[in-house]
Amino acid sequence: MNRKFLFLCLTSCFVWILLQAQEVVRVGIIGLDTSHSPAFIKLLNENDTAEAYRGYKVTAAYPYGSRTIESSSSRIPGYTEEAKNYGVEIVGSIAELLDKVDCIMLETNDGNLHLEQAAEVMKSGKPLFIDKPVAANLTDAIAIYMLAQKYGVPVFSSSSLRYTKKNQALQNGIYGKVTGADCYSPSPYEPSHPAFSWYGIHGVEALFTIMGAGCAQVSRVASEGTDVVTGLWEDGRIGTFRGLRTGKTDYGGTVYCENSIQSASGYEGYADLVAEIVRFFRTKTPPVSAEETIEIFTFMEASYESKRRNGALVSMKKIRETGTKRAEKILRSKKY
Repeated sequence: MNRKFLFLCLTSCFVWILLQAQEVVRVGIIGLDTSHSPAFIKLLNENDTAEAYRGYKVTAAYPYGSRTIESSSSRIPGYTEEAKNYGVEIVGSIAELLDKVDCIMLETNDGNLHLEQAAEVMKSGKPLFIDKPVAANLTDAIAIYMLAQKYGVPVFSSSSLRYTKKNQALQNGIYGKVTGADCYSPSPYEPSHPAFSWYGIHGVEALFTIMGAGCAQVSRVASEGTDVVTGLWEDGRIGTFRGLRTGKTDYGGTVYCENSIQSASGYEGYADLVAEIVRFFRTKTPPVSAEETIEIFTFMEASYESKRRNGALVSMKKIRETGTKRAEKILRSKKY
């Protein structure tokens, strides 16, 4: 047999053996009460050898999750069985989960639980992705990032709309500088959450993905079926979010650029978001800063204050200061 050919065969076999022996990075999920969980499990566990997901696999999950929001808690039994079908071990507590995995996706649909659950994860030092919303309200969102800084744990949160190819192209200036944007998304009410953190956050995150940070003032006009929130950026640009509750609802927007007027993209699945989560687990570098995520929640909180004041302009700075003081108070009382 040709020696060169034999060498190539042996080398290929050796590489294949190394790949097969490659240690799997064990991903744990908290919360099987959202459709995101089975979708993420399927992407990782069916494609763990694909370049974007190579070596990462969901191996264990703690199913709770909301116990009080019926639309979420009713999903847990079915999603638990689905997770088992992908070889995911179901555990009885977050503490047990942390002993079995290397990194965490906090998927619990109920943002009111995120601070408590995230605190337990951060004490372990494991990198943490928190699905939308990072918390139910601004105060808890700030507290989560304060804890991340305290424990030196990498954390990030995002809606999947941030990572659509068109929205990324707009963010990166492919069509020239963005001079303004009007984004929209469904925004149904959930009594346990402030107006936008339950679902409207998708459209708000798309707006900030495209416009970037730097919003200074916010006003809101609200009716039973629609909310329109207008943000004035420090550089004079204007961006709006329209929350839809009646008629046709969808995700998207209009983006005003130096060179053209473009459409923002809507929902395109979770593949690009999950690829970004895996990249984050590899690098331990959050792709979305704490400052931007907190600004998104400040924008929403300022809109609630504007509604209380019949559409008055509200300072983002003052809302952030109030949220920070409350977060500090919560952390002192909880002693995380």
